[in-house]
Amino acid sequence: MCGVTTAEPTRRRSALRLATGLAAALATGCAAERQAPTAAPAAHPASPHPARAAPAPHRIPGLPTEIDHGPRTTGRVALTFHGQGDPAIARAVLSEAERARAHITVLAVGTWLDAHPDLARRILDGGHDLGNHTLHHRSITTMSEADAYAEITGCADRLRRLTGSIGTWFRPSRTQWSTPLVTRLARRAGYPHVLSYDVDSLDHTSPGAPAVVATVSAAARAGSVVSLHLGYRDTVAALPPLLDHLDRRGLTAVTCTELLT
Repeated sequence: MCGVTTAEPTRRRSALRLATGLAAALATGCAAERQAPTAAPAAHPASPHPARAAPAPHRIPGLPTEIDHGPRTTGRVALTFHGQGDPAIARAVLSEAERARAHITVLAVGTWLDAHPDLARRILDGGHDLGNHTLHHRSITTMSEADAYAEITGCADRLRRLTGSIGTWFRPSRTQWSTPLVTRLARRAGYPHVLSYDVDSLDHTSPGAPAVVATVSAAARAGSVVSLHLGYRDTVAALPPLLDHLDRRGLTAVTCTELLT
């Protein structure tokens, strides 16, 4: 009897201590959970330009197989750039065009795309046209049929892999004008038109930015397709004053697709 009476208060005290300890632990845990910082969601840097799909080439009714200019009745010109050279200069050209809300057309060399594959998407995401300027930028009009075709399809394959399309336009390398053979091979590769130009900026001779501006300004008119290059610093410096001059004349720089369709 005495043993039972003595043990009962002991059991009650133990149970009370256990309950008190559990309550304290729960209170501490809840407080810690309330105070714990919530992890911030992973940041995803926004692209400065929305991505767009690479358009595929298609035959444009009413236009010749070889195109050197667009309609003379609209206030538009197309600035086309041979895509090769220092990628930093290429990005600077794109940035200057976009700062002026202008769109351009880049005819890329396949081996240049191999070395700088990110530039294909950069060009398209900026709202510009991207096309084919052969694989190695060699004199395509002096090549055999097999070699010339390999130059065209080699660049087309790289464009397709990078963008899902063979590119909007094809321009032969190291020549202003195509030949019947090159035109036929381009058509076989999927390009119904060959893109030439009617204004040569001569920027590849590095004459200085003022000379580039003067050359293009003197020759460009509504519908002109202007030949320029991505890899020359003179071109970067010439672009803002050139675009300003065209704007004062009521001429808007657009892609070849916008000019011709």
